[in-house]
Amino acid sequence: MNKVPATVITGFLGAGKTTLIRHLIEHAGGRRLALIINEFGDVGVDGALVQGCGDEACPDEDIIELANGCICCTVADDFLPTMQRLLDRPTPPDHIIIETSGLALPKPLVKAFQWPDIRTRATVDGVIALIDAEALAAGRFAHDEAALTAARAADPTLDHDSPIEELFEDQLACADLVLLNKTDLVDADTLATLERDLGPQTRRGVGIIRTAKGAIDPAILLGLDLGVEEQIDARPSHHDNEEDHDHDDFESFIVDLGELGNPEPVLATLAKVIAAHDLLRVKGFLAIAGRPARLVVQAVGPRIQYHYDRQWQPGEQRASRLVVIGRAGLDRAAIEAALDAQTVPA
Repeated sequence: MNKVPATVITGFLGAGKTTLIRHLIEHAGGRRLALIINEFGDVGVDGALVQGCGDEACPDEDIIELANGCICCTVADDFLPTMQRLLDRPTPPDHIIIETSGLALPKPLVKAFQWPDIRTRATVDGVIALIDAEALAAGRFAHDEAALTAARAADPTLDHDSPIEELFEDQLACADLVLLNKTDLVDADTLATLERDLGPQTRRGVGIIRTAKGAIDPAILLGLDLGVEEQIDARPSHHDNEEDHDHDDFESFIVDLGELGNPEPVLATLAKVIAAHDLLRVKGFLAIAGRPARLVVQAVGPRIQYHYDRQWQPGEQRASRLVVIGRAGLDRAAIEAALDAQTVPA
């Protein structure tokens, strides 16, 4: 029996994983894809953003969100049962794409494919590490420096000063292919320097490919046929001797809103909220009064990107939903109140 291949996509918050996955769906080339999306925190919105693709290659029922925390911390309770349900379907998918949370360790996830009920039916086709070129060029692993401060304290049992740096190294050490994304925001000389610096941190023979907005031929990423789970023990990790890890210094919650007014003041308010509360990440979609399509919002630190994606469907509730991620101790009430002030009276 042929095993179902699975591609693991790693990368920090804001590297562009969701954009990359949307591109893979839109250019699936006849493959039936299933997505396992690991949202950081207890509520997810990435699934809804991907569902906006409206592509037959990956119907909504094949998009599964694991919203109970970091995927590598919940392998037995969350990930393995999800994989078993996918594989038990009368017609399993042709390929499974797994988007890890921004802080997930790749090695425990890959090792999960050694589980007896999984190893005979699925295999890790390859591990892809996605890197934000603009952030790295500025000396950061994620766009907002606050993410560094928060992640350094994420695991107090580690004997080092900057765990986020070690997580970055773990993702590179496990990767079969590295995508240097957002290259349209960095000049050619800087990109060459980044590639030269990244090379020694990857395993021999691992390629580094430049991408912008996650645009890459799926044939390059899918079909590597590497069986990574069989060789994962040989890939070094800073966390090899740890039984578990946590990210308790991060906090996330969802903000549900109704229809909002003109997008310009809404986005201006969002920028003020991000600055005032030192938020690391905001993402979701907004219902703008009088507009027929959803406004998708992706914010990494102070940088906010937005675009209209799909039309609101007949009978669908026009509602806004944002996931807010920051360091522990966020003033949730103040954040919700500031955003709620932009809603249009019913």
